[in-house]
Amino acid sequence: MTDILTDPDRLTRAIHAILLDGGCSAEEAEVVSTHLVEASLSGHDSHGVIRIMRYREWLRTGQINARKPLKTLLDTGTMLHLDGQDGMGQWLAREATTLGIERAREHGTALIALRRAGHIGRLGAYAEQAAEAGMVSIQFCNVAGSRLVAPFGSAARCISTAPVAIGVPNGEGAPFILDFATSMVAEGKALVAGQGGKPLPEGALIGEDGKPTTNPRALYGPSLDTAIPDPNEGPGALRAMGDHKGSGLALACELLAGALTGNGTNGPAGHSFGNGLVSILVDPARLDDGAGFAGEVAGYVDYVRASQPAAGVDQVLTPGDRERAMRAERRASGLPLPEPVFTAIAALAAALPQPIPADDLRMRP
Repeated sequence: MTDILTDPDRLTRAIHAILLDGGCSAEEAEVVSTHLVEASLSGHDSHGVIRIMRYREWLRTGQINARKPLKTLLDTGTMLHLDGQDGMGQWLAREATTLGIERAREHGTALIALRRAGHIGRLGAYAEQAAEAGMVSIQFCNVAGSRLVAPFGSAARCISTAPVAIGVPNGEGAPFILDFATSMVAEGKALVAGQGGKPLPEGALIGEDGKPTTNPRALYGPSLDTAIPDPNEGPGALRAMGDHKGSGLALACELLAGALTGNGTNGPAGHSFGNGLVSILVDPARLDDGAGFAGEVAGYVDYVRASQPAAGVDQVLTPGDRERAMRAERRASGLPLPEPVFTAIAALAAALPQPIPADDLRMRP
């Protein structure tokens, strides 16, 4: 299926306008639209602009709500427990991370527990935000009301995609940013594949027969043919990554980001949709008595990158390198969108009170 090259800045403005029309504040719309386009530029199309169709529908139905601020449930100085009130997730998580950075700078460390945060998008964005402020961070996330993943040894949905991110600042270069779903692929990657994008890797899904499959219909069922495919409609499930190890990490995310925050796990009781997040932030300057942290990080990362590549590998990369390279490439050449995704976004933009023509979204020579 044909990809259409779009202009990232024009696409950001169009999504901003769509969110404003959906009831978001100007600041919310700016944070969310920028986050979605940056995710797609980084190669994380599953958490990028493809999500705007769902967000618009969720805003319409009240599954997520615009203009909801963080509500503080507990504040001990180094520990904050926050409720997002089912608001715009990227806005809420960015604000929560800002608070965590401030507390870690003041106390040396901070723990942020956030519940009911809508959909916070690409988790690595908050590890990047913390690293840019000089903070080490560890992030655990779950998605209540999103039972999509079969744990190791099971053919039944019991877990959300439960992502993890770790960020380490590098005073002499780009930060280390590890960001991954504990499912073999993120749900959005199945959505991208189902709408003409990159095919799924072997065994990414498990069918109702208990056998591995790459067919997105195992996750979406007949809803894959609709404007907004629903991953709850299929008879199969995503599979956890890394066999028992990845499955164990996914369960830990449910317990930490789901049970500990009060967001809710994906057990039999069921909970309303929303992200839970536990974020631990550390100011490395408090531990760095010999002032060697920055040099040690930079030296080790460079050492790994300079190691002998394996057969068939051009260059050894560390976490975050691929995303940075992809951003630069896509900003220069255009952000590719599968034709159905482009058509859907263009339709939303054309229906605005001040319509935006589809041609305005395309990359120009």
